[in-house]
Amino acid sequence: MRIGIVGAGAIGGFIAAALSQAGVQVSVVARGAHLAAIQRDGLRVESDLGTLHARLDASEDLRDAGRFDALLLTFKAHQWPAFIPQLTPFAGTDVTIATLQNGLPFWFLRHPPLRSVDPGGRIAALFPDEQIVGGVVHVSGHIVRPGVIRQSGGMRYPLGVLTEAAAPRLESLAAAMRGAGLSPEIDTDIRATTWLKLVNNAGLNSVSALRRMTLRAMLDDARARADVRGIMEEALEIGRALGVVGAVDVEARLDYAARLSDVKTSMLQDLEAHRPLELDPILGSLVELGERTRVEAPRLRDAYERLREIERSW
Repeated sequence: MRIGIVGAGAIGGFIAAALSQAGVQVSVVARGAHLAAIQRDGLRVESDLGTLHARLDASEDLRDAGRFDALLLTFKAHQWPAFIPQLTPFAGTDVTIATLQNGLPFWFLRHPPLRSVDPGGRIAALFPDEQIVGGVVHVSGHIVRPGVIRQSGGMRYPLGVLTEAAAPRLESLAAAMRGAGLSPEIDTDIRATTWLKLVNNAGLNSVSALRRMTLRAMLDDARARADVRGIMEEALEIGRALGVVGAVDVEARLDYAARLSDVKTSMLQDLEAHRPLELDPILGSLVELGERTRVEAPRLRDAYERLREIERSW
């Protein structure tokens, strides 16, 4: 099996190194100094699987890498416009497209498409449900320096399909990941699991970025925790209005998150580095769906607007 990892950052790089160590043929797409370091020295990952060192085919453009059986999309969802030209040649082919990204994926709501996720439906027009494996990432990590990644927070990857026609794709990808020591989970309701991860991301990422706080410190602070809870509750109300999720114990989810490593959320990492934030796929999609479902979401809207203003100030 030949797998392409599109976005060899903290998450994609860890998956790529684990698969490569297990004998899977892997190519990665990266850029800048990180790409140059991988091409020169390979990719080093300090992880829950131990220290991995993988020599990988690496390029800036997927179209230079040949054919694949599966493509794992691990770039940040707001970067889709830049990757559409690279991914277009794989549209409607037998190549499995697996989404492993934060935020609401393009396949979640196709008609009409969300302007915050897939303006004009350009992405959805490329990849039908039969080609897609949806994934959720329960892993943390960051790039220590170009070519070096530190991973933590477990190795859970719920995977599911939108139609039974894609079930063989799911089984093949899960087997490859399992053989690499990762923990794929066959999920029979990937839409609900995706929404629950979105709920977590909306609360944890936005408040950590606004307050400049790491995960555990934020959840140990009563006011910050209350902010997170409020945003999560609004996101859950929107999900219930859509019929995606039912009753959820928010405090239990916060308690679980508080037991994880005291890391910086991905949005806080991006904010500190003045990189574009994952605002539209995470918060913008919820604000838009709140409008569609007529669910009042003042905390979500306030967090979205405040973070957008910070981003504009750069």
